[in-house]
Order: sequence, then structure tokens, then C-alpha cells
Amino acid sequence: MEKYDVKFKKKFGQNFLKDNRIVKRIVEVSGVDSNSLVIEVGPGGGILTKELSLAAKNVISYEIDKDLISELESKLSGIENVEIVFQDFLEADINNDIRNYTFDNLFFVSNVPYYITTPILLKIIRSNLSFKNVVMMVQKEVGDRFCSSCGTRDYGSITVLLNYFFDIHKEFNVSRKQFVPEPNVDSVVVSFHEKSNRLKVNNFDFFERIIRDSFQFKRKTLRNNLKKYDLEKIEKVLVKYGYDLNVRAECLNYEVFVSIANALWK
Repeated sequence: MEKYDVKFKKKFGQNFLKDNRIVKRIVEVSGVDSNSLVIEVGPGGGILTKELSLAAKNVISYEIDKDLISELESKLSGIENVEIVFQDFLEADINNDIRNYTFDNLFFVSNVPYYITTPILLKIIRSNLSFKNVVMMVQKEVGDRFCSSCGTRDYGSITVLLNYFFDIHKEFNVSRKQFVPEPNVDSVVVSFHEKSNRLKVNNFDFFERIIRDSFQFKRKTLRNNLKKYDLEKIEKVLVKYGYDLNVRAECLNYEVFVSIANALWK
């Protein structure tokens, strides 16, 4: 079990993994290989970073807490293929940060700070970088939402948006007892594989807005949630899929939302 000599900060969502068996399993399911570059966010005490360095060609790890400099320098001493960037990942220019690296495949593998899980995923999407695999340890409730199916309670706007880009799979659960300090929730490791045959959207920002507006009031129908748009065009799309304007957003998969957005944005 890994031990840490640090003062944990709740504001940064710091809960460090302590079981090396868990990090080995994360790296294994990620598929990271010896000619790859890995991006990690929130290395904490470096337990996952160290394991990634053994599998990858290079690792770039973003850490917002500069008080962890000495801990990370100690834990990663002598490891030359890891670059620690002490910066908020959400403010980083990752396209620029990786331009001097040579690699065959790009991966994102991280035990992410739970309070910024969705913003991290959206940043990955908007980077337009091609990731062979994205593997994240997330709060179990959030992982359930990411992997939920149409018509279920957990299905929401983020589910639709992520399913447009990725095939999403739960890999394995992780007990809260595997962290220090112990959080109030269990976790799950989730993988996101880029869709190879992604549907074309005419305007991504508009597509995203349509999704969010459709789920604005979850118990209301599209007729109500999308009333500021051209309902006649929306209904024509819905009829093609066997629905009408009285359907709720939670019953529709991402393909329907692509068709609605494209019909409205021409």
C-alpha cells in the first residue's frame, strides 16, 4: 500500500489511490503501449503516473497543486519519460503541449478529480485530438450516468453527447476504501473509445445546445422543451424514427438528436 506525506486539499478533490494492484489494472485495461504518449490529470502522489511510465513512451501529467512538487519529485525520482506540468488542465493548451513529442498513439488515463470530470471530457472532445483510448476513474454515480441507456433514470444530456463521440464501457468498480483520505463514494473505471464512423453534424455547438435544451426539464416533452425552435421540422425528424413531439428526451438516442440538429441548422 502506497503512503503519502502530504496535506490533502478538499478544494482540489484530492483522494489518492493507495493500492498498486488497482493502478496496474487501470494501465492494463487502457492498452497503453511502448510507443504511446499518455496524458494524465491529477497525478496526486504519482502512483498511477509511475505505472504509466513503465508502459508508455512518454507521460505528460497535469497537477494544479504546487504543494505536491516535492512529493512528486520524490516518488518519480529517476523516471525520465514523465513531464509534470503544474497547471490547471482546463486552462492548458494541450495541442501545443504535445507538439514536441513523437508517438504512434495518444491516450488519456487518469484518476481524475471528480468535481471536474465532465469539464475534462469536454476539453478532450474540443481539443480535436485523436485518442486511441480514454480511461478515467470517476465517481460511480457519474460512471452510471455516462453508461446509461435510453429510457433509464440516469440517461441525460451528457450521456447523449458522450455517446455521439465514444463507445463507453464500464471496466471495473473500485471501493472507496482504496483511497486516502477515504471519500464518501465508490468509484468506477470507465473507458471511452472513439467512434470510427461518427455521424456528421452541421454545427457542433448548435448540436450541443439542442441536446441540453431537450433535457432542460426532464419530465417535459420535446414539444415543451424545444418550443423556441421550428417544431414542424423537429416533428418530421421524429416521425422518421417512430416518435412524435410528445416524446421525452430520455427516450431518444444520439442519432435522433443529430438528425434534429442537422434539420434545424442548414
